[in-house]
Amino acid sequence: MENEFQDGKTEVLEAWYMDDSEEDQRLPHHREPKQFIPIEKLTELGVISWRLNPDNWENDDNLKKIREARGYSYVDICDVCPDKLPNYDAKIKNFFEEHLHTDEEIRYCLEGSGYFDVRDQNDQWIRIAVKKGGMIVLPAGLYHRFTLDTDNYIKAMRLFVGDPVWTPYNRPHDHLPERKEYLDKLLKIGGGNQAVEGC
Repeated sequence: MENEFQDGKTEVLEAWYMDDSEEDQRLPHHREPKQFIPIEKLTELGVISWRLNPDNWENDDNLKKIREARGYSYVDICDVCPDKLPNYDAKIKNFFEEHLHTDEEIRYCLEGSGYFDVRDQNDQWIRIAVKKGGMIVLPAGLYHRFTLDTDNYIKAMRLFVGDPVWTPYNRPHDHLPERKEYLDKLLKIGGGNQAVEGC
């Protein structure tokens, strides 16, 4: 399933290493020179992604296949923008706190765009830009954060296995079993030579 629906994915998903600037979180934060990362490389961190058809998501057989294969029984849709999200400023601030979840985080961009930042094996930030049609899965135990870009709008489908639990565990939460399991998987993928201690 991870290898399906890859055509044109780079048009809706792009990734790069971030700079250390404290400027507006909604800016791209490219390093100088820019350091782009192939989307396929994100699979080494357990991140899965697809390109789907957001204009017909209600009848999209590809979305149905993904949901069935991965057990995504719960779905809702949320608009993240100043006009439609109650307590917008506080929520955007919370989304951008580095955290992990004990379950996958699954987001499908139906309109707009945004940034998911994830930590690599060496604790460096990678920024993943997701546009309309991009669907992304962040594994349980991966430290990450989310922000809008300067367009200030995303309409996202949230998917979940079973009843949704949106609890974020702000860093550090390295003692959680899901974090330890994630690090174990990372070591196996990297052949045991990755610098993941404490990341």
